[in-house]
Order: sequence, then structure tokens, then C-alpha cells
Amino acid sequence: MAVTPGDVGRLAASAADTAELDARMSVCRACPRLVDWREEVAQLRRAAFARERYWGRPVPSFGPADARVLVVGLAPAAHGGNRTGRIFTGDRSGDWLFASLHRVGLARLPTSLSAGDGQRLISTRIVAAVRCAPPANKPTTLERDACQGWLIRDLELLRPTLRAIVVLGGFAWTALWPALGRAGHPVPSPRPAFGHGRRVVLADVPADVPAVGPASSPAGPARRAASTEAVTERDVAGRGVTEHRAGLVVFGCYHPSQQNTFTGRVTAEMIDAVLGAAAEVSGAVSDK
Repeated sequence: MAVTPGDVGRLAASAADTAELDARMSVCRACPRLVDWREEVAQLRRAAFARERYWGRPVPSFGPADARVLVVGLAPAAHGGNRTGRIFTGDRSGDWLFASLHRVGLARLPTSLSAGDGQRLISTRIVAAVRCAPPANKPTTLERDACQGWLIRDLELLRPTLRAIVVLGGFAWTALWPALGRAGHPVPSPRPAFGHGRRVVLADVPADVPAVGPASSPAGPARRAASTEAVTERDVAGRGVTEHRAGLVVFGCYHPSQQNTFTGRVTAEMIDAVLGAAAEVSGAVSDK
């Protein structure tokens, strides 16, 4: 069990597969503030769910081990993932996300209500930058960094098949880039700013190029690959995407939070355009 950020890094790095990774992260206790909050919410519960037993633990990733598309969110909702045990499940944000995933061919069902509802993602895996529900939906940067090991290992394990990443919101966008570098992917310098529809194409890295880790020299092979192989940025047009070099494509998308959906900052069509582009460039839609 992880009780410190150092434990997170060690336990995540030694997970042999995504099933073992999910099991290890689901009992993490490395962030005292988040542990206290998630367990308090699980005990007090919302009146509408008073008879339900809350998950009340870190919420593992959801989706197959050979996913071509990765969706990165902020953190579980107190009465969503923290209740159901599945990320983006049982809350309004999840309603928007899964409906869109279904429309573009990446989810079997248009809803995700509970862990046993029969939902299945198609060539897609969903993760969160922070795996525990935070107070006021606002994790700290220290909590984000403490949780980074789980994200790094997800990226490492998916590397043979992963072709597109959709990042929901600026917090997750900031969390992704150092994790990508540590997982061995080339990252742009300077880091691209977040924007809805932002598209960043990262070229493939040879298998013998090591990941950028704490022991890596800034002048070493991995750092040089990051500066030379990270190539173009292009906005997503709703009519599809153009040809690109082989590699990984990172897309920015506004988070489907109630604040964004109620105000019209993000619409179903906007989310569909980004997820549809990710499905297309990854080849995931052919698996439907």
C-alpha cells in the first residue's frame, strides 16, 4: 500500500500490467487530505444516495489494456466516481463524456451509471490526473504530483498501442506533459498552452531511447529526442483530421463540468469533434 509519494512511484513502476496497477492505486493513502475527504463523503453520503454503499477509495482507470485512445480527466467526483468506483460514472460530467464516447464509437453504451451496468469502452481507457475525489473539486499541485506515478505507469503500459490522448481541461493538461516525458515520449519545449481543439503531434521515439527520469541527464538522448521529435501543433476542425506523422497525438478539450456545459462554453458538438478526431487518427473506430 502506498502511504507516501515515494511509495506511489515505486509501486506504480513495478506493476506488471494495468490490472495490477489498478489494484494498487485503489488502496493508495499517500495524500492525507484526500483520504480524509473521500472517506468522510463515503460515510455522510448525499441524501439521494443514502442507501448506497460508497466506494470511498482512489478510483482506478477504466478501459482495456491495449487502448489506442486515452482520456485524461481531473479527478473523481465526490458523489460520482467516489460513489460508484468507476471514473466519470454517476455524475453530470460523466453523462456528457460517455454520451459523446458512444456517439463517436468509443463506448458500448451512451450512459455510465454504475460499475456493473455493462458499459464497455472500445479501444479507449479513461484515467484521472488525481485518483481521489478532492474537496471542492480542487486538488493541490502537491497532490497532483504525488499521484503522478500512477499516470506515468498507465502511459508506459499503453505505449505499444496508444495513438491519441484527449485531455479534459487545463489542470489535466498541465499534469500530462511531465508524465509523458517520464514515460518515454518526446515532449515539446516550451510546453504548448491548453486550448479546446488544440492538437499536438509527437513523433515516434525509437525503442532504445530511455524514458526521461530523475537520473536522466538534461543533455542525454531522451531529452534531445524530446526537443527534436515533438513536431507540429494544429487545431481540430470539426470535419476530421489530416494526415500526420506516425506517433502520438494529444488533443485539448474543455472539461464537461456543469459550469462549462451550463454556460455553453462547451457543447456536445464540441466534445464530439475532439473525441471523433482522436478516434479517427488512432484507428480505434475500426474496432467497433
